[in-house]
Amino acid sequence: MRALCWHDVNDLRVRSVPDPEIVNPRDVVLRVTMTTPCGSDLHFIDGYLPTMREGDVIGHEFMGEVVETGRKVEDVSAGDRVVVPSFIGCGSCGYCRDDLWSLCDNTNPNAELQEPILGDTTAGIYGYTHAFGGYAGSHAEYVRVPHADENCFHVPDELEAEQALFASDAWATGYMGADFCDIRDGDTVAVWGCGGVGLMAQHSAALMGAERVIGIDRFPERLRAARNEAGSETIDYTAVDSVVDTLKEMTGGRGPDACIDAVGMEAHGTGIEYAYDRAKQSLRLHTDRGTALRQAIRACKKGGTLSILGVYGLLDKFPMGVVMNKGLTVRTAQQYGQRYVPELLEYAAEGDLDPSYLATHERSLEEGPAAYDMFKHKEDGCIRPVLTP
Repeated sequence: MRALCWHDVNDLRVRSVPDPEIVNPRDVVLRVTMTTPCGSDLHFIDGYLPTMREGDVIGHEFMGEVVETGRKVEDVSAGDRVVVPSFIGCGSCGYCRDDLWSLCDNTNPNAELQEPILGDTTAGIYGYTHAFGGYAGSHAEYVRVPHADENCFHVPDELEAEQALFASDAWATGYMGADFCDIRDGDTVAVWGCGGVGLMAQHSAALMGAERVIGIDRFPERLRAARNEAGSETIDYTAVDSVVDTLKEMTGGRGPDACIDAVGMEAHGTGIEYAYDRAKQSLRLHTDRGTALRQAIRACKKGGTLSILGVYGLLDKFPMGVVMNKGLTVRTAQQYGQRYVPELLEYAAEGDLDPSYLATHERSLEEGPAAYDMFKHKEDGCIRPVLTP
């Protein structure tokens, strides 16, 4: 089959690779009908996350049609149209039973690669370095899905593919970030980033009762999507002297009740801190540019909630004293997709939220490298390209 593979830092190639096979009787093989890049993919493409190997098939946000099932699969059959969360859960460990699916104890066979840095291990994830399990990714004609009964969710017939696809990761992640904020009626929520995850966090915060949602970005088309699609107020951080001061002014001097970081380790920004981060990151002295995270910490009101969705590695100059003295509650995780996907598909089916506008460009798998380049550099108004193998 054909697949989009990591060849080296900033070098993606479409090549022929072996077809996936049933390995465990609880597996299925899926024909991928639609898959999309995620901003977190850029971190290993740019060389900031280690343990990629030449020829690795990338991609972790996808949906498709079941074509083969293992003999112990009970809830999924050939021909079913399903969407699959990016993190793989076993369904039986304590973390899965507690709905903390990205912390699964049993689906990452390469725990020894994570433990020296994290002190423990996450679940496995498709196409996202060998430290996260080394599973083949979804930017391919076919993909193996382990523990299919726990990881495949039937897509209602009335939904178009673009309406269901983003429940796999972007929508589930954004929704989780808003859920972490324990939003009450009348709350103000600020979201750093108006890409796929940030826009879904903004939509979700509004669905959960936030009175005001403020999206922060610099690209006109993304800020426009935040206003027109999510109904958010917006800040172009390049057009103000201080995002923190602007948010204080917008909230009567208090700051937002909750702040969501939907950006992560490759945040863009302005000023001396951003230049410092960029220099240290380029020299591999640390992995992260912490502009968005630091702003969120400083902007959040006393006693407020900080929800961190962006992927981070090793960051210095972290203002822990601000967190402690302001009494902030910090909540963060990789997404618990299996917990949220059924609810998201119901929202889509009932017309409460249609995420299909995220899919700004459709491309073939063979056009994958060019699609990633467009996505990375945010060209031609691209929010998310979707690949159709």
